[in-house]
Amino acid sequence: MSPKDIVAQFISDIHAQRFDEAKTLLAEDDFEYVGPNMRFLSRDDMLAYQFGMAAIQKDLVLRQLSADGEHVFAILDYRTHFEPIGDVRLAVWFRVRDDRIHTMETFYNAAVVENMLGGNLPTAG
Repeated sequence: MSPKDIVAQFISDIHAQRFDEAKTLLAEDDFEYVGPNMRFLSRDDMLAYQFGMAAIQKDLVLRQLSADGEHVFAILDYRTHFEPIGDVRLAVWFRVRDDRIHTMETFYNAAVVENMLGGNLPTAG
C-alpha cells in the first residue's frame, strides 16, 4: 500500500472505531503523536486517548487527503455529540515509513479541546 492508502485506511478505521485495526498501521517503535496540547510517544497511549473520545464522536469527515512521498496531509472535520464544542477542524501531517505511520502532527484549536477536558490533558508516556 502507498503511504496515502495507509493513512486513508487508518482514518477509515478511526472513523469506524476499529481501534485494533488502526493500531496495526502505526509503528510499534519510533512512534510519535504531537498535537497543540498533547504528545504521545506510544501508539497504545495515543489510541487509548482516541478510544476515550469515541463516545463523543458523531462523525469523522475526510475533506482532503494529499501525499508527497512519505508525507501525507489530511484535512478532517471531527464532528461531535458534545454541544459545547460542536465540530473541530483538524489538519494532520502523517509521516509513513516501511508501511507504518511513524509520526502524526495534528493542528486544531487547542482551546476547544482543553475546555472540553477541563484542563486534564494527557501527558507523553
